[in-house]
Amino acid sequence: MPFDPVPDRRSLLVGGAAGLAFGGLSHAAQARASGRDGAEETYVNEVEGYGPLLADPNAMLDLPQGFSYRVVSQGGETMNDGLLVPGQFDGMGCFALEGTRVALVRNHELKVGSSSHRNWGPAGYHQQRLDLVDKSKAYDTFKDGRVLPAGTTTVVYDTATGETIRQHLSLVGTATNCGGGQTPWGSWLTCEETEEKPSNADVAREHGYVFEVPAAATGLVEAVPLKAMGRFEHEAVCIDPRSGIVYLTEDKADSLFYRFIPTTPGRLIEGGRLQAMVIRGAPGADTSNHDARMWSVGDWKDVDWIDLDDVESPNDDLRMRGHAAGAALIARGEGIHWGDGELYLTPTSGGPIKRGQVLRYVPSADEGQTGEAARPGRIQLFVESTDERALNMGDNLTVAPWGHLMVCEDNYSDEIRNHLKGVTPDGKLYAIARNVFKGNSEFAGAVFSPDGATLFVNIQYPGVTFAITGPWDRVSTDQVAA
Repeated sequence: MPFDPVPDRRSLLVGGAAGLAFGGLSHAAQARASGRDGAEETYVNEVEGYGPLLADPNAMLDLPQGFSYRVVSQGGETMNDGLLVPGQFDGMGCFALEGTRVALVRNHELKVGSSSHRNWGPAGYHQQRLDLVDKSKAYDTFKDGRVLPAGTTTVVYDTATGETIRQHLSLVGTATNCGGGQTPWGSWLTCEETEEKPSNADVAREHGYVFEVPAAATGLVEAVPLKAMGRFEHEAVCIDPRSGIVYLTEDKADSLFYRFIPTTPGRLIEGGRLQAMVIRGAPGADTSNHDARMWSVGDWKDVDWIDLDDVESPNDDLRMRGHAAGAALIARGEGIHWGDGELYLTPTSGGPIKRGQVLRYVPSADEGQTGEAARPGRIQLFVESTDERALNMGDNLTVAPWGHLMVCEDNYSDEIRNHLKGVTPDGKLYAIARNVFKGNSEFAGAVFSPDGATLFVNIQYPGVTFAITGPWDRVSTDQVAA
């Protein structure tokens, strides 16, 4: 049925015209490097895209000529609520506020089992600010009663002045908040990438859920798990603004690709049906191309969807039960983003060299309704890395205002730095930014401001949010390496 969430249109990140360049394409190119002597600095787009990446004198972020960045927020800063900015920055959404101000709702992937992560939370290294956390709004605590440190923070930033206006804790008591996704009605869905529970971890409640955070909230919100969306190692979500259907990824080597059909579109708390994708005619198919090639770049497959039961999965076996029923395997499904009538997702370790794929899914005209079987949705292998210099474990992604994908690399290599890569509508790759900060941590949370002028992105460790500006309309695609 039609779904009209009546959102503030400025808050719809690249969901309309911005994705037009991807609409209707039936071909894609295989990702491969430019082939210049194999040097680390010579990936795709050291001469094309926006041109060579220039050395940053501050040794943080290399960018092309004409581009610059501001540091919006850093881990350890004191926020306006007196708490500290937690570490481990990950997925992030951007929402329009009044004038030129935006709200960045940002995940913090702090793990329960890591002693260092406990100390990187909002209460400080010695938990000295714990009394500033409203425990009544936290989802969970350690067994000694201390609030779990993971969750989200909200940063208000002025894109005109480059000023960070305020920061505050907006969700707390969750665990391993990794990816997520933006809703058409002005909230952020933050995902727990864990299945911890009291029987196997120092927690009081089960974890592995999605939580909703209104972007306009000016303080801590109550953490309420959306249990009907399943309990598993969630990574990211995106929503079809026409139907209200939610698509979800799972960060496991043998993950599934899910969709959630809400009982009431726009009101996820009211429940719905969780399903998993099946490749039509090939139940239990493995899309990774690891040991046997199921498909080639550019190939399309019709799909079906099967209902899942017992979605709170007390035995942590939702994906295994789904696969046994015919659901297709995805090699570490991570980033997912809605474009123009279609979505894109990144199996981070897909492909024959296990350095990543990008899949494209086009929903049925009758998605989730009677008649879907006669006009099924279709999925395509859009990009597949055959050289780690071209694409090296793509993770979070977004759609740029000019219709290209922006893919964050998540590779911990001593030889090859993590990059932010662009992908053209025909599958060509180019580099936009290079992490030269000590540690070579992953890029995460790439997202554009509603006016398309500013790209926000995180470096996970030690936790830095950047605002990148420059001549975005200058991109050259005529000779970008295919």
